[in-house]
Formats: sequence, structure tokens, C-alpha cells
Amino acid sequence: MKEIRLELARNPDFPEGSAAHGYLFHAPLDDTGHLDQSAWPSFRDRCTVDRFWGGEPAENGHLRHTRGRRWVFHYDGMDDDEDEPIFAFDRHAFIEGEYVSITEHDGVQRTFRVVSVR
Repeated sequence: MKEIRLELARNPDFPEGSAAHGYLFHAPLDDTGHLDQSAWPSFRDRCTVDRFWGGEPAENGHLRHTRGRRWVFHYDGMDDDEDEPIFAFDRHAFIEGEYVSITEHDGVQRTFRVVSVR
């Protein structure tokens, strides 16, 4: 299991990116830094996510794998239709400096930078 921190990458609202906006999640990774889909069922309950967004209250939930190859962040107390799908999550290597795109609650896809993998 690894702890992965994603921070908002540069965008028009945050030209320098933002360390105050992002995600901290736990997931099994293989030796190349990719999500280990075969190990995920054994660690499902430990695959948590915390979304932090400036001064807003944190949102807590789990990394879920749905039918096919789709990965989403699902938050406690929210309906499945509010899940945040993660673009090509199964193909990303979680290595510091890499980028990943997440479609958030508001329907906007934002880019995040991997800042740590522990």
C-alpha cells in the first residue's frame, strides 16, 4: 500500500498550482508505480481518499474500481452519481512529478500533479 498525494496543477485560476487543493489517497501499486488491480480487492477497505480544497471541509471516502477499467473516488454520504471519475487511472504511473486528471463534483476535469508517493 502506498500513500499518494496529488496537488492541483497550474490552471487559469491557480497559475502556480495549489498545495491547498488536492487529494491524499491510499492504493496498492505495482513495481512500476501503476495501480495493482489484482491486489485492490484485498485492500479495498484500506483504499481511502481525503479531498482537501482550500478552506472547505475535507471530504473522505474510498477509491473504487467499477466495471471495466474505471476508477473513481467515492465519498461517504454521497450518491454513486456524484463519484469523481479519474481519467485513465489504470494507465498512470504514480511517480512524483507525473500528472493525472480527475473530473470533480462540479463536472470540471482538473489536472493534478503527483507530489509524493510513500
